[in-house]
Amino acid sequence: MAVRELRRVAEVVDASGDDDLSGRKPGASGAVPRHSGWVMSHFVPGLELSRSYYHEVVRPLLDGVPHDAALIGQGSDVLGFDTERSADHDWGPRALIFVPPELVGDLTTRVSSRLPAVFRGYPTAFGSDRDPVRCGVVVADFGRWAHEQLGFDPRGAITVGDWLGVPWQRLGEVTGGEVFHDGLRELETARERLRWYPDDLWRYVLACQWVRIAQEESFPGRAGEVGDDLGSLLATGRLVRDLMRLSLLMRRRYPPYTKWLGSAFRRLGGSAELGVALGQAMRGHDWRERELHLSTAYKLVAGTHNRLRLTGPLDPSVRPYFDRPFKVIGGRRFADALIASIGDAAIGDLPVTGAVDQFADSADVLTDVGRSRSLARAIR
Repeated sequence: MAVRELRRVAEVVDASGDDDLSGRKPGASGAVPRHSGWVMSHFVPGLELSRSYYHEVVRPLLDGVPHDAALIGQGSDVLGFDTERSADHDWGPRALIFVPPELVGDLTTRVSSRLPAVFRGYPTAFGSDRDPVRCGVVVADFGRWAHEQLGFDPRGAITVGDWLGVPWQRLGEVTGGEVFHDGLRELETARERLRWYPDDLWRYVLACQWVRIAQEESFPGRAGEVGDDLGSLLATGRLVRDLMRLSLLMRRRYPPYTKWLGSAFRRLGGSAELGVALGQAMRGHDWRERELHLSTAYKLVAGTHNRLRLTGPLDPSVRPYFDRPFKVIGGRRFADALIASIGDAAIGDLPVTGAVDQFADSADVLTDVGRSRSLARAIR
């Protein structure tokens, strides 16, 4: 039974196609109870709803005060993954308004006191039985907000420690979403600086992801050989996850956390063939069948590596794992080539542990930027 349940993971990465964004259920406090069965007949993605809310309601309340406005930060709607299910808590029209720090207090009072209770059928304040009700419009100083989200202000210098200590989910949340207004001419600039890693750091992160693959690529066969089919499937799943993350990183996309990883992978153009191979590997009935489909996936990912031309071309074919009868890609050779291509000696000499997501898997770390930065600093 456990093996069959794990094979269901294959459905996430098999084939291609867009997310189902039909149907929407409101569920903020005061309107429809959480987990009620009522569903709206027309789905409005949160980003679209919030854009209209800002332009039609929020901006007129600002009385011409220079500001930046956006929907960024936490929330499935920021990354475009919100569905009907998302509305059962903390969902509705939202906006972040950035102003100089001395204006935050007065503008918060002015805006919050004049907002409507409902916009297009959705409450404009959210809460639950466990959380206090709060306004969907937040007025903030960008520097303070950025420190809370990232641990640093991206308008200033961004260090190697800054890059490696912030979880990918946070980087995706700050660079995702949409800027509705850039009146201070700072927000778009800051987001552009965070859009992707500097070139040498990108090569380093890719190398560390290849190392993760190298460390476990023989495990599906070895576990299966001793009759541990569940262990073989588990090892296959870990490799599938790492290959999905590697594919996103090679395409300059921050991999989101587990709930949205498959959705983000499906949105990669040209990922269908790789998705099929990964799905078939997860559904394989024994380690040999899993190895066959993993081998196809390895060749595809190695081909993408070669097309990036970050290193000289590497043989994309699989090979035996030393003198054992397991086929692997030899992930370490890709890592070594990438490390050798790094021009900055300080980055090239870093331990091959990578960004915090590549060596930590605790939600209590990855949802707390202070902890994630401290752990990354300790590892370095």
